[in-house]
Amino acid sequence: MRVRYSFSSRRTGHIDNMRKQREKYPALLKKVVTGSDIVLEVIDARFIEESRNERVEEWVKGLGKRLIYVFNKADLVDMKKISKGVLKTLRPHVFVSATERHGGKDLREKIKIEAKKVRVLSGSKFDKINVGVIGQPNSGKSSIINLLIGRSSAGVGSQAGFTKGIQKLRLSEDVLLFDSPGVIPENKYSPDKMESISLDAMIGARSPNKLKDPEMVVAHLFSLHPRVLKKFYGVGNEIIDSEEFIEDVGRKMNFLKKGGVVDEDKTSRKIIQDWQDGKIKV
Repeated sequence: MRVRYSFSSRRTGHIDNMRKQREKYPALLKKVVTGSDIVLEVIDARFIEESRNERVEEWVKGLGKRLIYVFNKADLVDMKKISKGVLKTLRPHVFVSATERHGGKDLREKIKIEAKKVRVLSGSKFDKINVGVIGQPNSGKSSIINLLIGRSSAGVGSQAGFTKGIQKLRLSEDVLLFDSPGVIPENKYSPDKMESISLDAMIGARSPNKLKDPEMVVAHLFSLHPRVLKKFYGVGNEIIDSEEFIEDVGRKMNFLKKGGVVDEDKTSRKIIQDWQDGKIKV
């Protein structure tokens, strides 16, 4: 398999689109945060540190807003493997699975508790409470909102960047929810760094069909979870590198080009999509 390490040939238009997103989405994010009393940061439970936006967290706290960490996709992770130190630091937090509809009640209770604190601090018992929902692309923000309100009122899409603007939804008579587009943290937003691109793809912040070198993302993923991937696709334990892995998976899926050659690009994108869709559990 021919592996390309250089990203210097990335299309100018793609970079321009990324720059536009960086200008537009942070402005919407600012509106959500400044207009909220409570902020829910939706984080991928499989990659807590990688999918956090620490700069925004500091900003939220600096503004005196209440922050709740929402660990979504909890059904895809072994709870015993999550660092207790991280959980002690990130409080209050709630583990939720939007797809399996678990944790919604606990999250509503957390919101009520924080809402009471807001009212006590503001000296008012009747003010409406605004709850902003933030997180990286494809973290499940809209799914969390739908879980909270019990119906599909927020748009949901598996493609990164599905939500295009702020949505306002009513949770109760005195609580409004604000959804916003996903924003990749500024310090992690890079069109050129392979590690950054791989991590973004792993947490769903980059769509598989928009990746330039999906084979390299699979290589990074394989280096982290070889046993999990080999077990899911039923490939032999004798396979020791990502090239052999992609080759074997491609043949199993019959992703072949002319002459019976494995379509490595198509196979890699399918593996990444399966990972983002939560089919592969760590």
